[in-house]
Amino acid sequence: MAYRIQVVVLLAAFLFPALAEAIVRHYKFKVVLKNTTRLCSTKPIVTVNGKFPGPTLYAREDDTVLVRLVNHVQYNVTLHWHGVRQLRTGWSDGPAYITQCPVPPGQSYIYNFTLTGQRGTLLWHAHISWLRATLHGAIVILPKKDVPYPFPKPHKEEIVILGEWWKADVEAVINQATQTGLAPNVSDSHTINGHPGPYPNCSTSKAYTLHVETGKTYLLRIINAAVNEELFFKIAGHNLTVVDVDASYTKPVSTDTIFIAPGQTTAALLFADKPSGKYLIAISPFMDSVVAVDNGTATAILRYNSTPAFTPTALTTIPPMNATPVTTTFLDSLRGLNSKEYPSTVPLTVDHSLLFAIGVGINPCATCVNGSKAVADINNVSFVLPTTALLQAHYFNIKGVFTDDFPGNPPVPFNYTGNSSANVATTNGTKVYRLAFNETVQVVLQGTTMLAPETHPIHLHGFNFFVVGKGVGNFDPVNDPKKFNLVDPVERNTFSVPTAGWSAIRFRADNPGVWFLHCHLEVHTSWGLKMAFLVENGEGPDQSILPPPKDLPVC
Repeated sequence: MAYRIQVVVLLAAFLFPALAEAIVRHYKFKVVLKNTTRLCSTKPIVTVNGKFPGPTLYAREDDTVLVRLVNHVQYNVTLHWHGVRQLRTGWSDGPAYITQCPVPPGQSYIYNFTLTGQRGTLLWHAHISWLRATLHGAIVILPKKDVPYPFPKPHKEEIVILGEWWKADVEAVINQATQTGLAPNVSDSHTINGHPGPYPNCSTSKAYTLHVETGKTYLLRIINAAVNEELFFKIAGHNLTVVDVDASYTKPVSTDTIFIAPGQTTAALLFADKPSGKYLIAISPFMDSVVAVDNGTATAILRYNSTPAFTPTALTTIPPMNATPVTTTFLDSLRGLNSKEYPSTVPLTVDHSLLFAIGVGINPCATCVNGSKAVADINNVSFVLPTTALLQAHYFNIKGVFTDDFPGNPPVPFNYTGNSSANVATTNGTKVYRLAFNETVQVVLQGTTMLAPETHPIHLHGFNFFVVGKGVGNFDPVNDPKKFNLVDPVERNTFSVPTAGWSAIRFRADNPGVWFLHCHLEVHTSWGLKMAFLVENGEGPDQSILPPPKDLPVC
Protein backbone atom coordinates (compact mmCIF):
# COMPACT_ATOMS: atom_id res chain seq x y z
CA MET A 1 0.00 0.00 0.00
CA ALA A 2 2.83 2.38 0.91
CA TYR A 3 4.49 1.60 -2.42
CA ARG A 4 1.28 2.41 -4.33
CA ILE A 5 0.98 5.76 -2.53
CA GLN A 6 4.62 6.56 -3.37
CA VAL A 7 4.02 5.75 -7.04
CA VAL A 8 0.96 8.02 -7.10
CA VAL A 9 2.95 10.86 -5.52
CA LEU A 10 5.81 10.45 -8.01
CA LEU A 11 3.36 10.31 -10.91
CA ALA A 12 1.68 13.51 -9.70
CA ALA A 13 5.06 15.21 -9.44
CA PHE A 14 5.86 14.16 -13.00
CA LEU A 15 2.51 15.21 -14.48
CA PHE A 16 2.17 18.40 -12.44
CA PRO A 17 5.70 19.70 -11.71
CA ALA A 18 4.45 23.17 -10.70
CA LEU A 19 2.29 21.60 -8.02
CA ALA A 20 5.22 19.51 -6.83
CA GLU A 21 7.40 22.63 -6.40
CA ALA A 22 4.90 24.65 -4.37
CA ILE A 23 4.86 23.81 -0.67
CA VAL A 24 2.95 24.84 2.44
CA ARG A 25 4.94 27.02 4.83
CA HIS A 26 3.89 27.32 8.46
CA TYR A 27 4.61 30.27 10.75
CA LYS A 28 3.58 31.02 14.30
CA PHE A 29 3.30 34.70 15.16
CA LYS A 30 2.91 35.34 18.88
CA VAL A 31 1.92 38.95 19.51
CA VAL A 32 3.61 39.94 22.76
CA LEU A 33 4.81 43.03 24.61
CA LYS A 34 8.55 43.58 24.72
CA ASN A 35 10.37 46.23 26.76
CA THR A 36 12.52 48.07 24.24
CA THR A 37 14.99 50.92 24.62
CA ARG A 38 15.51 53.56 21.95
CA LEU A 39 16.65 57.19 22.31
CA CYS A 40 17.70 56.44 25.90
CA SER A 41 14.07 55.72 26.83
CA THR A 42 12.43 52.36 27.52
CA LYS A 43 8.82 51.38 26.88
CA PRO A 44 6.84 48.19 26.18
CA ILE A 45 6.06 47.78 22.50
CA VAL A 46 3.80 45.36 20.63
CA THR A 47 5.88 42.82 18.69
CA VAL A 48 5.68 39.47 16.96
CA ASN A 49 7.75 36.89 18.82
CA GLY A 50 9.49 39.68 20.76
CA LYS A 51 11.28 41.03 17.69
CA PHE A 52 11.42 44.58 16.32
CA PRO A 53 11.21 44.68 13.38
CA GLY A 54 9.33 41.42 13.31
CA PRO A 55 10.38 38.11 11.74
CA THR A 56 10.74 37.81 7.98
CA LEU A 57 8.27 35.59 6.18
CA TYR A 58 10.11 33.62 3.48
CA ALA A 59 8.39 31.69 0.69
CA ARG A 60 8.54 30.98 -3.03
CA GLU A 61 6.15 31.96 -5.79
CA ASP A 62 2.97 29.83 -5.64
CA ASP A 63 3.68 28.55 -2.11
CA THR A 64 0.83 28.44 0.37
CA VAL A 65 1.48 30.21 3.67
CA LEU A 66 -0.26 29.52 6.97
CA VAL A 67 0.41 32.00 9.77
CA ARG A 68 -1.10 31.26 13.16
CA LEU A 69 -1.50 34.55 15.03
CA VAL A 70 -1.83 34.22 18.81
CA ASN A 71 -2.73 37.45 20.60
CA HIS A 72 -1.05 37.82 24.00
CA VAL A 73 -1.49 41.61 24.35
CA GLN A 74 -4.30 43.81 25.63
CA TYR A 75 -5.21 45.17 22.20
CA ASN A 76 -7.35 43.73 19.45
CA VAL A 77 -5.01 42.73 16.60
CA THR A 78 -5.12 41.99 12.88
CA LEU A 79 -2.27 41.45 10.43
CA HIS A 80 -2.21 42.53 6.78
CA TRP A 81 0.03 40.91 4.18
CA HIS A 82 0.66 44.10 2.25
CA GLY A 83 0.75 43.47 -1.50
CA VAL A 84 -0.27 39.81 -1.37
CA ARG A 85 -3.04 39.41 -3.94
CA GLN A 86 -5.16 37.12 -1.72
CA LEU A 87 -6.87 35.57 -4.74
CA ARG A 88 -10.29 34.43 -3.44
CA THR A 89 -8.90 34.49 0.15
CA GLY A 90 -10.04 37.92 1.33
CA TRP A 91 -10.63 36.45 4.79
CA SER A 92 -6.84 36.52 5.22
CA ASP A 93 -6.25 40.08 3.97
CA GLY A 94 -6.34 41.56 7.46
CA PRO A 95 -7.77 45.12 7.60
CA ALA A 96 -9.94 45.33 10.72
CA TYR A 97 -13.68 45.59 10.03
CA ILE A 98 -13.09 45.41 6.26
CA THR A 99 -12.29 41.73 5.71
CA GLN A 100 -12.32 40.44 9.28
CA CYS A 101 -13.19 41.28 12.83
CA PRO A 102 -10.06 41.69 14.95
CA VAL A 103 -8.47 38.94 17.00
CA PRO A 104 -9.23 39.76 20.66
CA PRO A 105 -6.78 39.26 23.54
CA GLY A 106 -6.18 35.61 24.31
CA GLN A 107 -7.52 34.39 20.95
CA SER A 108 -5.89 33.14 17.74
CA TYR A 109 -6.53 33.07 14.00
CA ILE A 110 -4.87 31.30 11.07
CA TYR A 111 -4.12 33.41 7.99
CA ASN A 112 -4.12 31.08 4.97
CA PHE A 113 -3.12 32.37 1.54
CA THR A 114 -1.27 31.34 -1.63
CA LEU A 115 1.35 33.52 -3.33
CA THR A 116 -0.02 32.93 -6.81
CA GLY A 117 2.17 34.40 -9.52
CA GLN A 118 4.01 36.72 -7.15
CA ARG A 119 7.67 37.13 -6.42
CA GLY A 120 9.69 39.94 -4.83
CA THR A 121 9.65 42.04 -1.66
CA LEU A 122 6.51 42.88 0.31
CA LEU A 123 5.75 43.54 3.97
CA TRP A 124 3.34 42.50 6.67
CA HIS A 125 1.99 44.82 9.34
CA ALA A 126 -0.81 45.30 11.83
CA HIS A 127 -3.96 46.78 10.29
CA ILE A 128 -5.82 48.18 13.26
CA SER A 129 -5.29 51.52 14.99
CA TRP A 130 -1.58 52.50 14.90
CA LEU A 131 -0.15 49.17 16.04
CA ARG A 132 1.83 48.83 12.82
CA ALA A 133 4.35 51.34 14.23
CA THR A 134 6.15 48.36 15.78
CA LEU A 135 4.14 45.40 14.49
CA HIS A 136 5.68 44.89 11.06
CA GLY A 137 8.19 42.84 9.11
CA ALA A 138 9.35 41.76 5.67
CA ILE A 139 7.89 39.29 3.20
CA VAL A 140 10.43 37.79 0.79
CA ILE A 141 8.93 35.80 -2.09
CA LEU A 142 11.66 34.02 -4.02
CA PRO A 143 11.11 32.92 -7.63
CA LYS A 144 10.14 29.34 -8.30
CA LYS A 145 12.99 26.91 -7.86
CA ASP A 146 15.52 27.10 -10.71
CA VAL A 147 13.91 30.27 -12.11
CA PRO A 148 16.55 33.03 -12.22
CA TYR A 149 16.12 36.69 -11.41
CA PRO A 150 15.79 38.89 -14.53
CA PHE A 151 18.88 40.80 -13.34
CA PRO A 152 22.42 39.82 -12.27
CA LYS A 153 22.33 37.32 -9.44
CA PRO A 154 23.48 38.98 -6.20
CA HIS A 155 26.05 37.40 -3.94
CA LYS A 156 23.87 38.18 -0.93
CA GLU A 157 20.52 39.74 -0.06
CA GLU A 158 19.86 42.16 2.78
CA ILE A 159 16.57 43.42 4.23
CA VAL A 160 16.45 47.11 5.13
CA ILE A 161 13.29 48.19 6.97
CA LEU A 162 12.65 51.90 7.48
CA GLY A 163 10.37 53.04 10.28
CA GLU A 164 9.45 55.64 12.87
CA TRP A 165 9.86 55.71 16.65
CA TRP A 166 7.87 57.56 19.30
CA LYS A 167 9.12 57.81 22.87
CA ALA A 168 5.47 57.88 23.92
CA ASP A 169 3.02 54.99 23.65
CA VAL A 170 1.90 55.19 20.01
CA GLU A 171 -1.67 54.17 20.86
CA ALA A 172 -1.79 57.07 23.34
CA VAL A 173 -0.61 59.41 20.58
CA ILE A 174 -3.50 58.61 18.24
CA ASN A 175 -6.03 58.37 21.08
CA GLN A 176 -5.09 61.87 22.25
CA ALA A 177 -5.40 63.21 18.71
CA THR A 178 -8.81 61.60 18.32
CA GLN A 179 -10.05 63.11 21.57
CA THR A 180 -8.75 66.61 20.85
CA GLY A 181 -9.58 66.67 17.14
CA LEU A 182 -6.04 67.89 16.41
CA ALA A 183 -3.22 66.36 14.37
CA PRO A 184 -1.20 63.73 16.25
CA ASN A 185 2.33 64.38 17.44
CA VAL A 186 5.03 63.49 14.92
CA SER A 187 7.54 60.75 15.70
CA ASP A 188 10.74 61.39 17.63
CA SER A 189 13.02 59.67 15.13
CA HIS A 190 13.20 57.50 12.06
CA THR A 191 14.76 54.06 12.20
CA ILE A 192 16.75 51.74 9.94
CA ASN A 193 16.19 48.09 10.86
CA GLY A 194 14.87 49.28 14.21
CA HIS A 195 17.72 51.65 15.09
CA PRO A 196 17.83 55.46 14.74
CA GLY A 197 21.61 55.84 14.75
CA PRO A 198 23.30 58.66 16.70
CA TYR A 199 20.79 60.86 18.50
CA PRO A 200 21.22 64.16 20.39
CA ASN A 201 21.77 63.76 24.14
CA CYS A 202 21.80 59.95 23.89
CA SER A 203 25.30 58.53 23.59
CA THR A 204 24.07 54.91 23.61
CA SER A 205 21.82 55.23 20.55
CA LYS A 206 22.89 52.46 18.17
CA ALA A 207 23.03 52.26 14.39
CA TYR A 208 22.52 49.38 12.00
CA THR A 209 25.62 48.26 10.11
CA LEU A 210 25.53 46.75 6.62
CA HIS A 211 28.68 44.66 6.10
CA VAL A 212 29.89 44.22 2.51
CA GLU A 213 32.84 42.63 0.76
CA THR A 214 34.73 44.39 -2.00
CA GLY A 215 33.70 43.25 -5.48
CA LYS A 216 30.44 41.63 -4.38
CA THR A 217 26.90 42.52 -5.44
CA TYR A 218 24.09 42.85 -2.90
CA LEU A 219 20.33 42.96 -3.36
CA LEU A 220 18.87 45.41 -0.85
CA ARG A 221 15.22 44.74 -0.14
CA ILE A 222 14.17 48.17 1.13
CA ILE A 223 10.82 48.52 2.90
CA ASN A 224 9.15 51.67 4.18
CA ALA A 225 7.23 50.55 7.26
CA ALA A 226 6.93 54.12 8.60
CA VAL A 227 3.55 55.20 9.88
CA ASN A 228 3.25 58.64 8.32
CA GLU A 229 6.35 59.62 6.39
CA GLU A 230 7.63 59.35 2.85
CA LEU A 231 11.41 59.00 2.88
CA PHE A 232 14.59 59.49 0.89
CA PHE A 233 17.22 56.73 1.09
CA LYS A 234 20.89 57.30 0.21
CA ILE A 235 24.25 55.57 0.64
CA ALA A 236 27.31 57.82 0.51
CA GLY A 237 29.41 57.32 -2.60
CA HIS A 238 27.25 54.55 -4.06
CA ASN A 239 24.59 54.38 -6.72
CA LEU A 240 21.80 51.81 -6.51
CA THR A 241 20.14 49.98 -9.40
CA VAL A 242 16.41 49.56 -8.88
CA VAL A 243 15.13 46.23 -10.28
CA ASP A 244 11.84 45.70 -8.44
CA VAL A 245 9.17 47.80 -6.74
CA ASP A 246 6.24 46.40 -4.75
CA ALA A 247 7.20 42.87 -5.87
CA SER A 248 7.01 43.75 -9.57
CA TYR A 249 10.11 43.70 -11.76
CA THR A 250 11.20 46.95 -13.41
CA LYS A 251 13.62 47.94 -16.11
CA PRO A 252 16.92 48.62 -14.31
CA VAL A 253 17.27 52.22 -13.11
CA SER A 254 20.47 53.63 -11.61
CA THR A 255 20.04 56.32 -8.98
CA ASP A 256 21.83 57.84 -6.01
CA THR A 257 18.55 58.54 -4.18
CA ILE A 258 15.55 56.28 -3.66
CA PHE A 259 12.19 57.81 -2.83
CA ILE A 260 9.89 55.42 -0.98
CA ALA A 261 6.48 55.96 0.62
CA PRO A 262 4.91 54.07 3.54
CA GLY A 263 3.84 50.63 2.34
CA GLN A 264 6.16 50.64 -0.66
CA THR A 265 9.12 48.36 -1.25
CA THR A 266 12.12 48.83 -3.54
CA ALA A 267 14.66 46.14 -4.39
CA ALA A 268 17.95 47.57 -5.59
CA LEU A 269 21.35 46.16 -6.50
CA LEU A 270 24.33 47.58 -4.60
CA PHE A 271 27.74 47.07 -6.16
CA ALA A 272 30.46 47.12 -3.50
CA ASP A 273 33.04 48.65 -5.83
CA LYS A 274 34.29 51.62 -3.82
CA PRO A 275 37.49 51.95 -1.80
CA SER A 276 37.46 50.09 1.48
CA GLY A 277 35.93 52.17 4.26
CA LYS A 278 32.77 53.20 6.03
CA TYR A 279 29.95 54.99 4.20
CA LEU A 280 26.94 56.70 5.71
CA ILE A 281 23.45 55.36 5.00
CA ALA A 282 20.85 58.08 5.56
CA ILE A 283 17.06 58.36 5.45
CA SER A 284 15.24 61.67 5.67
CA PRO A 285 11.64 62.83 5.18
CA PHE A 286 10.02 64.33 2.11
CA MET A 287 7.35 67.00 2.54
CA ASP A 288 6.73 69.74 -0.01
CA SER A 289 3.93 71.40 1.91
CA VAL A 290 3.38 73.09 5.26
CA VAL A 291 2.43 69.87 7.05
CA ALA A 292 4.53 69.02 10.11
CA VAL A 293 6.79 65.96 9.92
CA ASP A 294 9.64 64.47 11.90
CA ASN A 295 12.46 66.34 10.15
CA GLY A 296 15.25 64.24 11.66
CA THR A 297 17.69 62.07 9.72
CA ALA A 298 18.30 58.48 10.77
CA THR A 299 21.63 56.94 9.84
CA ALA A 300 23.30 53.58 9.49
CA ILE A 301 26.74 52.47 8.26
CA LEU A 302 27.85 50.54 5.20
CA ARG A 303 31.17 48.98 6.16
CA TYR A 304 33.58 47.12 3.90
CA ASN A 305 34.92 44.05 5.65
CA SER A 306 38.57 45.09 5.27
CA THR A 307 38.05 48.50 6.85
CA PRO A 308 40.51 49.29 9.68
CA ALA A 309 39.15 50.34 13.04
CA PHE A 310 38.54 54.06 13.65
CA THR A 311 38.25 54.80 9.93
CA PRO A 312 36.20 57.99 9.47
CA THR A 313 32.82 57.62 7.82
CA ALA A 314 32.27 59.05 4.34
CA LEU A 315 29.27 61.36 4.47
CA THR A 316 26.50 62.13 2.02
CA THR A 317 24.24 65.09 1.32
CA ILE A 318 20.55 64.41 1.85
CA PRO A 319 17.98 66.07 -0.40
CA PRO A 320 16.13 69.10 0.97
CA MET A 321 12.92 68.09 2.69
CA ASN A 322 10.87 69.74 -0.08
CA ALA A 323 12.89 68.25 -2.96
CA THR A 324 9.95 67.65 -5.29
CA PRO A 325 12.20 67.41 -8.38
CA VAL A 326 14.06 64.49 -6.80
CA THR A 327 10.83 62.57 -6.17
CA THR A 328 9.50 63.37 -9.64
CA THR A 329 12.69 62.25 -11.37
CA PHE A 330 12.76 58.99 -9.45
CA LEU A 331 9.09 58.12 -9.97
CA ASP A 332 9.14 59.08 -13.64
CA SER A 333 12.16 56.82 -14.24
CA LEU A 334 10.33 53.64 -13.20
CA ARG A 335 9.06 51.39 -15.98
CA GLY A 336 7.65 47.89 -15.88
CA LEU A 337 9.99 45.19 -17.18
CA ASN A 338 7.48 44.14 -19.88
CA SER A 339 9.58 41.18 -21.05
CA LYS A 340 8.48 37.94 -22.67
CA GLU A 341 8.56 36.22 -19.29
CA TYR A 342 7.01 39.15 -17.40
CA PRO A 343 4.75 41.05 -19.82
CA SER A 344 2.73 44.12 -18.95
CA THR A 345 -0.98 43.33 -18.72
CA VAL A 346 -2.25 46.89 -18.36
CA PRO A 347 -5.93 47.16 -19.44
CA LEU A 348 -6.15 49.02 -22.74
CA THR A 349 -9.87 49.74 -22.34
CA VAL A 350 -11.84 50.53 -19.20
CA ASP A 351 -15.36 49.68 -18.01
CA HIS A 352 -15.30 52.12 -15.09
CA SER A 353 -13.61 55.52 -15.35
CA LEU A 354 -13.53 57.07 -11.87
CA LEU A 355 -12.27 60.35 -10.46
CA PHE A 356 -11.46 60.30 -6.73
CA ALA A 357 -10.78 63.73 -5.22
CA ILE A 358 -8.76 63.21 -2.04
CA GLY A 359 -7.87 65.59 0.74
CA VAL A 360 -8.48 66.76 4.28
CA GLY A 361 -11.25 68.80 5.85
CA ILE A 362 -12.79 70.01 9.08
CA ASN A 363 -15.96 68.70 10.69
CA PRO A 364 -17.79 69.91 13.81
CA CYS A 365 -16.92 68.14 17.07
CA ALA A 366 -18.56 69.35 20.26
CA THR A 367 -16.12 67.49 22.54
CA CYS A 368 -12.95 68.53 20.69
CA VAL A 369 -10.59 71.34 21.70
CA ASN A 370 -11.68 73.88 19.10
CA GLY A 371 -15.19 72.56 18.57
CA SER A 372 -14.00 70.87 15.38
CA LYS A 373 -11.85 67.97 14.25
CA ALA A 374 -9.57 67.17 11.35
CA VAL A 375 -10.99 64.68 8.85
CA ALA A 376 -9.98 63.28 5.47
CA ASP A 377 -12.10 62.09 2.59
CA ILE A 378 -12.47 60.67 -0.89
CA ASN A 379 -15.12 62.42 -2.99
CA ASN A 380 -16.29 64.21 0.13
CA VAL A 381 -16.98 60.94 2.00
CA SER A 382 -15.12 60.35 5.26
CA PHE A 383 -15.29 56.58 5.63
CA VAL A 384 -16.70 55.24 8.89
CA LEU A 385 -15.55 51.77 9.93
CA PRO A 386 -18.50 49.46 10.61
CA THR A 387 -18.83 47.19 13.63
CA THR A 388 -19.32 44.13 11.41
CA ALA A 389 -16.63 43.38 8.81
CA LEU A 390 -17.70 44.38 5.31
CA LEU A 391 -16.68 41.05 3.79
CA GLN A 392 -18.82 39.14 6.29
CA ALA A 393 -21.75 41.45 5.63
CA HIS A 394 -21.35 40.92 1.88
CA TYR A 395 -20.86 37.14 2.04
CA PHE A 396 -23.73 36.50 4.46
CA ASN A 397 -25.96 39.24 3.01
CA ILE A 398 -26.21 41.10 6.32
CA LYS A 399 -28.25 44.27 5.80
CA GLY A 400 -27.55 47.69 7.24
CA VAL A 401 -23.73 47.42 7.43
CA PHE A 402 -22.82 49.34 4.27
CA THR A 403 -24.29 50.88 1.15
CA ASP A 404 -23.00 50.45 -2.40
CA ASP A 405 -23.44 54.06 -3.50
CA PHE A 406 -19.88 55.33 -3.16
CA PRO A 407 -19.64 58.18 -5.69
CA GLY A 408 -17.47 57.48 -8.73
CA ASN A 409 -16.89 61.23 -9.16
CA PRO A 410 -16.89 64.22 -6.79
CA PRO A 411 -20.54 65.06 -5.99
CA VAL A 412 -19.79 68.75 -6.55
CA PRO A 413 -16.91 69.38 -8.96
CA PHE A 414 -14.65 72.33 -8.11
CA ASN A 415 -11.20 73.69 -8.89
CA TYR A 416 -9.39 70.93 -7.01
CA THR A 417 -5.94 72.53 -6.97
CA GLY A 418 -6.91 76.21 -7.06
CA ASN A 419 -7.82 78.69 -4.36
CA SER A 420 -11.13 77.00 -3.75
CA SER A 421 -13.76 78.29 -1.38
CA ALA A 422 -15.47 74.89 -1.37
CA ASN A 423 -16.98 73.67 1.86
CA VAL A 424 -14.29 72.05 4.04
CA ALA A 425 -16.87 69.85 5.81
CA THR A 426 -17.37 66.25 4.68
CA THR A 427 -20.11 63.65 4.87
CA ASN A 428 -19.71 60.44 6.84
CA GLY A 429 -20.58 57.04 5.46
CA THR A 430 -19.72 53.37 5.09
CA LYS A 431 -19.94 53.13 1.33
CA VAL A 432 -18.45 50.74 -1.25
CA TYR A 433 -18.15 50.90 -5.03
CA ARG A 434 -19.49 47.75 -6.71
CA LEU A 435 -17.67 46.04 -9.61
CA ALA A 436 -18.56 42.98 -11.64
CA PHE A 437 -15.94 40.25 -11.85
CA ASN A 438 -13.20 40.94 -14.43
CA GLU A 439 -14.30 44.48 -15.22
CA THR A 440 -11.51 46.95 -15.91
CA VAL A 441 -11.14 50.08 -13.84
CA GLN A 442 -9.37 53.39 -14.22
CA VAL A 443 -9.09 55.60 -11.16
CA VAL A 444 -7.73 59.13 -11.41
CA LEU A 445 -6.63 60.05 -7.91
CA GLN A 446 -6.91 63.83 -7.77
CA GLY A 447 -5.13 65.69 -4.99
CA THR A 448 -6.75 68.85 -3.67
CA THR A 449 -5.58 72.03 -1.98
CA MET A 450 -8.27 71.96 0.69
CA LEU A 451 -6.66 73.26 3.90
CA ALA A 452 -3.21 71.74 3.35
CA PRO A 453 -2.14 70.08 0.10
CA GLU A 454 0.28 67.18 0.41
CA THR A 455 1.20 63.89 -1.20
CA HIS A 456 -0.95 60.83 -0.53
CA PRO A 457 0.51 57.33 -0.94
CA ILE A 458 -2.60 55.36 -1.91
CA HIS A 459 -2.69 51.59 -1.32
CA LEU A 460 -5.14 49.19 -2.97
CA HIS A 461 -5.69 45.80 -1.35
CA GLY A 462 -6.30 42.66 -3.40
CA PHE A 463 -4.75 43.93 -6.64
CA ASN A 464 -1.70 45.29 -8.33
CA PHE A 465 -2.37 48.31 -10.49
CA PHE A 466 -0.57 50.06 -13.32
CA VAL A 467 0.39 53.71 -12.94
CA VAL A 468 -0.43 54.96 -16.44
CA GLY A 469 -0.02 58.69 -15.80
CA LYS A 470 0.59 61.47 -13.32
CA GLY A 471 0.81 65.24 -13.32
CA VAL A 472 0.41 68.48 -11.43
CA GLY A 473 -2.74 70.57 -11.23
CA ASN A 474 -6.17 69.33 -12.25
CA PHE A 475 -6.51 66.23 -14.39
CA ASP A 476 -7.52 67.07 -17.96
CA PRO A 477 -9.81 64.23 -19.17
CA VAL A 478 -9.33 65.25 -22.81
CA ASN A 479 -5.59 65.81 -23.14
CA ASP A 480 -3.91 63.95 -20.27
CA PRO A 481 -5.00 60.44 -21.39
CA LYS A 482 -3.19 61.07 -24.69
CA LYS A 483 0.06 60.94 -22.72
CA PHE A 484 -0.73 57.75 -20.77
CA ASN A 485 1.88 54.99 -20.81
CA LEU A 486 0.01 51.86 -21.90
CA VAL A 487 3.14 49.97 -22.96
CA ASP A 488 5.37 49.50 -19.91
CA PRO A 489 3.83 51.36 -16.95
CA VAL A 490 5.18 50.54 -13.52
CA GLU A 491 3.08 47.99 -11.64
CA ARG A 492 2.55 48.65 -7.93
CA ASN A 493 0.18 48.27 -5.00
CA THR A 494 0.97 51.69 -3.45
CA PHE A 495 1.67 54.96 -5.27
CA SER A 496 2.03 58.57 -4.17
CA VAL A 497 -0.38 61.12 -5.57
CA PRO A 498 1.72 64.30 -5.96
CA THR A 499 0.93 67.41 -3.95
CA ALA A 500 -1.81 69.36 -5.74
CA GLY A 501 -1.59 66.88 -8.60
CA TRP A 502 -3.02 63.60 -9.85
CA SER A 503 -2.14 59.99 -10.59
CA ALA A 504 -4.03 57.63 -12.91
CA ILE A 505 -4.08 53.89 -12.23
CA ARG A 506 -5.68 50.93 -13.99
CA PHE A 507 -6.48 47.42 -12.80
CA ARG A 508 -8.65 44.44 -13.64
CA ALA A 509 -11.19 43.38 -11.01
CA ASP A 510 -10.34 39.68 -11.23
CA ASN A 511 -10.42 39.01 -7.49
CA PRO A 512 -13.84 38.63 -5.83
CA GLY A 513 -14.30 40.11 -2.36
CA VAL A 514 -14.17 43.45 -0.57
CA TRP A 515 -10.96 45.37 -1.07
CA PHE A 516 -9.76 48.39 0.86
CA LEU A 517 -8.34 51.49 -0.82
CA HIS A 518 -6.80 54.06 1.50
CA CYS A 519 -4.02 56.53 2.10
CA HIS A 520 -1.07 54.75 3.69
CA LEU A 521 -0.28 57.73 5.88
CA GLU A 522 -1.91 56.33 9.00
CA VAL A 523 -3.03 59.76 10.16
CA HIS A 524 -5.16 60.15 7.02
CA THR A 525 -6.56 56.63 7.28
CA SER A 526 -7.58 57.42 10.86
CA TRP A 527 -9.29 60.58 9.62
CA GLY A 528 -11.33 58.74 6.98
CA LEU A 529 -9.36 58.84 3.70
CA LYS A 530 -10.46 55.36 2.68
CA MET A 531 -13.13 53.41 0.80
CA ALA A 532 -13.67 49.87 -0.48
CA PHE A 533 -14.36 48.15 -3.78
CA LEU A 534 -16.83 45.27 -3.70
CA VAL A 535 -16.02 42.81 -6.49
CA GLU A 536 -18.80 40.34 -7.18
CA ASN A 537 -18.24 36.66 -7.85
CA GLY A 538 -17.78 35.55 -11.44
CA GLU A 539 -18.95 32.28 -12.95
CA GLY A 540 -18.30 29.10 -11.03
CA PRO A 541 -16.24 28.33 -7.94
CA ASP A 542 -12.89 29.36 -9.46
CA GLN A 543 -14.18 32.93 -9.78
CA SER A 544 -15.86 33.05 -6.38
CA ILE A 545 -14.58 33.88 -2.94
CA LEU A 546 -13.85 30.85 -0.78
CA PRO A 547 -16.06 30.18 2.26
CA PRO A 548 -14.88 31.77 5.51
CA PRO A 549 -12.62 29.70 7.75
CA LYS A 550 -14.08 28.16 10.89
CA ASP A 551 -11.84 30.21 13.18
CA LEU A 552 -12.77 33.58 11.65
CA PRO A 553 -13.02 36.06 14.55
CA VAL A 554 -16.43 37.46 15.45
CA CYS A 555 -17.17 41.07 16.28
